[in-house]
Amino acid sequence: MLLLRVRSAASQTARGFRSFPCSAVEVKNEPIFGFKEGSSERRELQEALSGLKGQTEDIPCVVGDEHVWTSDIRYQLSPFNHSHKVAKFCYADKDLINRAIEASVAARREWDMTPVQDRAQVLFRAADAIAGPKRAEILAKTMIGQGKTVVQAEIDAAPELIDFFRFNAKHAIELESSQPLDSEGSTNTMLYRGLEGFVAAVSPFNFTAIGGNLAGTPALMGNVVLWKPSDAALSSSYAVYRVLRESGLPPNIIQFLPADGPVFGDAVTSSPHLAAINFTGSVPTFKRLWKQVAQNLDTYKNFPRLAGECGGKNFHFVHGSACVESVVKGTVRSAFEYGGQKCSACSRMYVPDSLWPEVKRGLLDIHQGIRVGDPVEDFSTFFSAVIDDKSFARIKRWLDHAKSSPNLRVLAGGNCDDSKGYFVEPTIIQSTDPKDPIMSEEIFGPVLAVYVYPEKDYKEVLQLIDNTSPFALTGAVFAQDQTVIDEAAKVLRNAAGNYYVNDKSTGSIVAQQPFGGARASGTNDKPGGPHYVLRWTSPQVVKQTYVPLTEWKYPYMG
Repeated sequence: MLLLRVRSAASQTARGFRSFPCSAVEVKNEPIFGFKEGSSERRELQEALSGLKGQTEDIPCVVGDEHVWTSDIRYQLSPFNHSHKVAKFCYADKDLINRAIEASVAARREWDMTPVQDRAQVLFRAADAIAGPKRAEILAKTMIGQGKTVVQAEIDAAPELIDFFRFNAKHAIELESSQPLDSEGSTNTMLYRGLEGFVAAVSPFNFTAIGGNLAGTPALMGNVVLWKPSDAALSSSYAVYRVLRESGLPPNIIQFLPADGPVFGDAVTSSPHLAAINFTGSVPTFKRLWKQVAQNLDTYKNFPRLAGECGGKNFHFVHGSACVESVVKGTVRSAFEYGGQKCSACSRMYVPDSLWPEVKRGLLDIHQGIRVGDPVEDFSTFFSAVIDDKSFARIKRWLDHAKSSPNLRVLAGGNCDDSKGYFVEPTIIQSTDPKDPIMSEEIFGPVLAVYVYPEKDYKEVLQLIDNTSPFALTGAVFAQDQTVIDEAAKVLRNAAGNYYVNDKSTGSIVAQQPFGGARASGTNDKPGGPHYVLRWTSPQVVKQTYVPLTEWKYPYMG
């Protein structure tokens, strides 16, 4: 349940314009359940999974309160059993998208004028529902639809999503207490308005929580939103959308619109009402949207805001002073959990020759014990299939490259099979060329590339890490030597938006490590931090003077 305490203070009605209650909301991170044998949460999850087995859910487009079906029917397939149609849904066409835009814009003013405390309560209630009665359902749909194991579904679709809703609601309420200075005879008030127009939210398959945040947080701040969920995350995304509606979100504030990417992008960027795009996905798609916005600038009332997170080529740098056990176990988790399909997953590792024999042995020993399979039938599975046929084909090309390149050697794994599901073995590859494409390009699969360097050259390797990839999302430095830690921090200052010392490159927690990167990794808006909510406001400053002006001349004029 929500841990909330309000400290009240005198309201600011003396400003003569609007009351801003000065209060502080205290929220804690949602605990992660263990799902041990015999636990109540495990039993509830297994019941939810059993109820979804072999079932196909019908998911419409939703505009206002109307469920709309178009003729363009699609199916979400389970990654580890692509004969299972998880959901039947339809693509919104251009006319339906434009209809949703008009309905959203018509509802915007009333929602924006709703007190932020009332808007925040929607997210607080939604968080409580996901923490309680809706938890098992959303986890089960994330597991079956997106191929997540129990623990990966739990940390994503429960605590992270709950934390996004609770902490952002807290930050929104507290933002109103941030007011300018007054002066003698006048007061100054900051109003945190929503953006004028609509926000287009485009969410990815790999985190249920991201979809809820991309659509939910702008709505919290008084905006209206068109939410285009990923085709591969329809079931869980629709469950989150329904929780928001059941928690008091009015119709037309978030429109639920599965759609073909280019059709959706063309429609929203050509609308004069576009206020912002909130995006997580690939670099080419984000660049395309950015270019379309630039080409249509004369169409808009305002300059649309673009927020994007686009992935990375995340690194683990290992120094000769590092703890080998921590390196090995942290890298296995970072590189292979959820099949390497986290934006933050370690994809390249740099190991000194002095430690490589021990690190290699540790990696190979663990590799033998990694179970890949059906996460629903076998809870001991470490990771499951990759998300779809396109992802499978892309990763297979990288495996073929590794097997044919003279610079690369497959140390473990390297095989794949899509006969039942899109399964790829955890793969460890050693590269003798630190500039090989496998060391610089994003793979988004369970593939770890390792470059072994002469220990004495670690300073050059730090420069190499900074310059090898266009991305700058996450990275980790493993060292016990504080001098090296300090040196690495300086060289890699711009190489990662989330930077870890003696910890893996994955696992950011809302309110503890706000997430995001720069360079090709995105606009680094840091969702999970207090300033993220400000991104979705258009502040207005109001000065009210109580003493009439009685002289137009200044004293120096004599």
